[in-house]
Amino acid sequence: MAIKATPLFNPEDEAAAVVTNDAADIPGIPSNGCKLYIGVSGDVKVDMATSGTAIVFKAVPVGPFRYMVRRVYATLTTATNIVATW
Repeated sequence: MAIKATPLFNPEDEAAAVVTNDAADIPGIPSNGCKLYIGVSGDVKVDMATSGTAIVFKAVPVGPFRYMVRRVYATLTTATNIVATW
């Protein structure tokens, strides 16, 4: 029996700068949402991809933010240089 290799992660092949918006989802992302890369640490208020629930993540560090989201709010988001990846 052959053993199938399983990748440790699923690399994204699309990216776009995020413009925070209280009224609209991130344009151009898939219907199941996207992940984020945080360029400058801070708080991030997002809508989760499947539930649409708005939640604030406090003191998010620089680097990958691996939750699937569909919106990044301007209100209560202090992190900057955010990039959406999918």
